[in-house]
Amino acid sequence: MADSTVASPRSSVPSHEDRPVYVIGGGPGGLAAAYALRARGVRAVVLEKSDRVGASWRRHYDRLRLHTTRRLSALPGLPMPRSFGRWVSRDNVVRYLEKYAEHHRLEIVTGVEVSRVEPAPDGTGWLLRATGGRELTGSAVVVATGFNHTPRVPDWPGRDTYTGAFLHAREYRDARPYAGRDVLVVGVGNTGAEIAVDLVEGGAARVRLSVRTAPHILRRSTLGWAAQFTAILVRRLPVRLVDALAGPLARVSVPDLSAHGLPRPDTGLYSRVTDGAIPVQDVGLVKAVRKGKVEVVAAVERFESGTVVLADGNRIEPEAVIAATGYRRALEGLVGHLDVLDGRGRPVVRGGRSARSAPDLYFTGFTNPISGMLRELALDAQKIARTVARRAERGRAAR
Repeated sequence: MADSTVASPRSSVPSHEDRPVYVIGGGPGGLAAAYALRARGVRAVVLEKSDRVGASWRRHYDRLRLHTTRRLSALPGLPMPRSFGRWVSRDNVVRYLEKYAEHHRLEIVTGVEVSRVEPAPDGTGWLLRATGGRELTGSAVVVATGFNHTPRVPDWPGRDTYTGAFLHAREYRDARPYAGRDVLVVGVGNTGAEIAVDLVEGGAARVRLSVRTAPHILRRSTLGWAAQFTAILVRRLPVRLVDALAGPLARVSVPDLSAHGLPRPDTGLYSRVTDGAIPVQDVGLVKAVRKGKVEVVAAVERFESGTVVLADGNRIEPEAVIAATGYRRALEGLVGHLDVLDGRGRPVVRGGRSARSAPDLYFTGFTNPISGMLRELALDAQKIARTVARRAERGRAAR
């Protein structure tokens, strides 16, 4: 789409009530927020740095499917088609986001990257500095740049001496380049677990999975009951109670993998969630580990040329290393000067709340809840729209 929507640096600044709400990011969180705002009569303009919506989803590995059900993963105002099945594929998520933007006729400007958000010079609203020298003034801003924004790779000593193939999981697409090869996957989150299984099924000669902290493992569905349903039911219960309930359930539903290098965690499931560690949803890892097709090894300590030195002192020589080591939110340059981030670079507020230091600045999509990311994005969108609409109405009433 052309960027005629976006004001040039020389454009006259509209009055506060005529300024749009700018939504930074054209992923599911940004699109949902834009629709929810429009549904309440608030003009919302989505600014997307790539040339299409859903850019981060397009980069995910091929076998990815949602771990949340189709019905509980739809955004406001448009159900996901039943033809997508219960566990929606990556490609169908992308199709849905494209259809969502088209169906709701959202105002989206592509090829515009916002680098900094500042208070507007007149003291009301926000000034956005963007590519091409643009200075855009909005009545409010929704930051929806995504949980998986910038790949995080640990600064392992000697990594630059490694002579094999090295890539972050973001660059992984499928197992074909690794057929017949010895591969080490570092990190046992959902991404690392799925990539390890994909490599086994794709014909890798040997697959090892480097684990620093043993994860909680859940079955995605048991007798038709999705793990997401339980997560929604227990989400507001006390952490200790959920920990106490989850332990026995895990022992019954998931076999003990201690003999294979994956002992049961010694901390509670929900305690780990509140610290940011999401359980691994089993889509083949348990079977692969029990059969010895995925070998669990210790954490990576350093690299020495073609050798990877593990925390237990063992040395291995994989032909390729895939770092499934997570992402950074990378919000510091954008809003780090506004006192809205905690010590780990995460927004201190979410949904319909804004920080006292930054009124009308909202964030969505920067948590990874066990109840489902897309479900929470949909709820956040409604909360943001409701708050923005109410503030706008109060502003009109005061004039």
